[in-house]
Amino acid sequence: MAQVKGLTEIRWHGRGGQGAVTSAEMVARAAIGEGRYGQAFPSFGPERRGAPVLSFLRVSSDQPIRVRAEIIEPDGVVVLDPGLLKIANVVAGLRPGGLLMINTRKDAAQLREDFGFECRLATVDANTIAREELGVLITNTTMVGALIRGTGIVDIESVVAPLNDRFGRIAERNIKAMRRAFKETVVEEIKA
Repeated sequence: MAQVKGLTEIRWHGRGGQGAVTSAEMVARAAIGEGRYGQAFPSFGPERRGAPVLSFLRVSSDQPIRVRAEIIEPDGVVVLDPGLLKIANVVAGLRPGGLLMINTRKDAAQLREDFGFECRLATVDANTIAREELGVLITNTTMVGALIRGTGIVDIESVVAPLNDRFGRIAERNIKAMRRAFKETVVEEIKA
């Protein structure tokens, strides 16, 4: 599939109940709020809470999004649960120059040693941020901050309204977690 100019495709890897689907939806809504086009949808069957799930996000700067298929060749991949690195090929199909964003305490060098990653990496300890800011170990809004830091897919302020709509009285904590992750995400570039 040839990359369409102005189209960014992100694949999310998480577990049921972690909010991968919600995250993709919030970013798509933010893009729409910016006057662009956004699309988000999940891929899962009758899995139970905790089972691996995929979610997909497309943002187009200038054209409606007509494709409704799973994202096979993403520009970026977001991993909500670092345990998935051992059971899923999260970099499958990642485009050259693509970015892998991982919730982890490890740095890029350690991840390369452990998993052999050759792509660009962005890391953030989303578990600690979620625990401290939200009081629960749900990293979805935290990883939205990492995604925005790594890709600039939307302006971080554009996600505030969708988060307020979705989370109501607990939105402020989610916004704080997102902003903190944006600041703490380390984006590493591979040197040619």
